[in-house]
Amino acid sequence: MTTEPTATLALLNELEPVVEANLNRHLATAKEWFPHEYVPWSQGRDFDGLLGGEAWEPGQSKLSDVARTSLIVNLLTEDNLPSYHHEIALVFGRDGAWGTWVHRWTAEEGRHGIAIRDYLLATRAVDPVALERARMTHMAGGFSNAYEGLIESVAYVSFQELATRVSHRNTGTASGDPICEQLLAKVANDENLHMIFYRNLLNAAFDVAPNAAMRAVTKVAKSFQMPGHTIENFGRKSVQIAMAGIYDLRLHHDDVLAPVLRQVKAFERTGLTGDGEAAREELSAYLADLDTQASRFVERREATRARQTARAAV
Repeated sequence: MTTEPTATLALLNELEPVVEANLNRHLATAKEWFPHEYVPWSQGRDFDGLLGGEAWEPGQSKLSDVARTSLIVNLLTEDNLPSYHHEIALVFGRDGAWGTWVHRWTAEEGRHGIAIRDYLLATRAVDPVALERARMTHMAGGFSNAYEGLIESVAYVSFQELATRVSHRNTGTASGDPICEQLLAKVANDENLHMIFYRNLLNAAFDVAPNAAMRAVTKVAKSFQMPGHTIENFGRKSVQIAMAGIYDLRLHHDDVLAPVLRQVKAFERTGLTGDGEAAREELSAYLADLDTQASRFVERREATRARQTARAAV
């Protein structure tokens, strides 16, 4: 049995052909799109201040409270792109196919925040002053990669990109605005293509270092947090979003963790030894517990909705 390459430099070299192949696949698949085409500029007008326009009032927003909250959380998450770029460039480097991917990914992610902010301001969906203050607070805190080494980082972004895709798509649906839904569908499609890139890379990591990959996936799955978890009052906001069914434990289990693990054949891998097998058993137990928690949450949510409906009918 050969020794698994687990050092970052060794893995960077081992996986670079996979990165190059998937970079070429991505460039051939991704379709060019322009944020300005998805923003209803005709709905826009000057705000108060230097231009002497109309002050923002809550009644100007056509969005529900939860749709507005979810859009703001999604936007602030996208706003931290400079920190994400810094962290991913530190792990992947800026040379060769790895570096080309880092810059391409950053460029594609950059248009998400542009498009969402333009939509929110043109439609007067949010308080522009509060939004800017929230952006400043959130970005001032930055973002730090919580994981060590290349495989853990790849495992995280594999799950994270899919989680972000689900959040954007469901936020678009919850908005009740076809324009918003169309915009967020484009953003979600980008996130899905990014997920496929990272998932394929994670699959290759399993091929060259199965025990290390299994341990990394288990660690990340058990400790996963959305990249926007440092947003002010994120806990309260995430509960509101979960209660609306935009992103909750059931979606996290069924539509994020399970598909990635299935695609990389985490529970079908052979040749695992000691810690790799132990990590897989640990992962299986965690998923079973998460499934139970998700079912309980859905039951509680349905009961809460039933009570609210009954009260409204009185």
